[in-house]
Amino acid sequence: MTAEQQGAGQAATGAGRVPPVRVVVVDDHAMFRAGVRAELAGAVGRGEVDLVAEAADVAEAVAAVRTHAPDVVLLDVHLPGGGGVEVMRQAPAPAGTPGTRYLALSVSDAAEDVIGTIRGGARGYVTKTITGEELVAAVRRVAEGDAVFSPRLAGFVLDAFTGSPDAPPVAAVDEDLDRLTEREREVMRLIARGYAYKEVARELFISPKTVETHMGSVLRKLQLSSRHELTRWASDRRLL
Repeated sequence: MTAEQQGAGQAATGAGRVPPVRVVVVDDHAMFRAGVRAELAGAVGRGEVDLVAEAADVAEAVAAVRTHAPDVVLLDVHLPGGGGVEVMRQAPAPAGTPGTRYLALSVSDAAEDVIGTIRGGARGYVTKTITGEELVAAVRRVAEGDAVFSPRLAGFVLDAFTGSPDAPPVAAVDEDLDRLTEREREVMRLIARGYAYKEVARELFISPKTVETHMGSVLRKLQLSSRHELTRWASDRRLL
């Protein structure tokens, strides 16, 4: 094979290669961002994904999106500075282009978070229990324009956007939750589902002592006296 033929073959191979999906990871917990990097490492090594930036709050996320114009933003729902919806509001896609697409990746699977995030502009919503392989597939599908949801979350969205009478009362739930910080909401939901303090700590990358502190604050703010009452409170509001 001549040098010219070899060069032509290499060019053809390069031309047929699918470019990597350029991704920005947004989460206020450094340990979780490190976990996402680890889950996506195989795809990065294969050239399927390119992690172009990370951000820990709304301001950093907006700056990263404007600077890098990624294909997909893996976006936590609850962030310092206004939350994931605020990122999408401040960094919209340019008119007439596909622009950046957003895939929510959150510990929360509460109806009001799912519906509010999709109404804010996200193309999908998956929970942090997703496997690395599933996450890569979700990123690729969102980049291609598909809508992607963890299985039980799709029903929330269908109910909300088809006007189903079973759709959760989002505005009312938000008003009740306003007393709690974002971290307290995360702890509250896991405790209400029956998680032990150590299990919550592992899930949220915090210490059991910090979980205990947040739990005490939750009970005090909601004027509840036990995790049994908390579970009933959360169940009544369809947060489980």
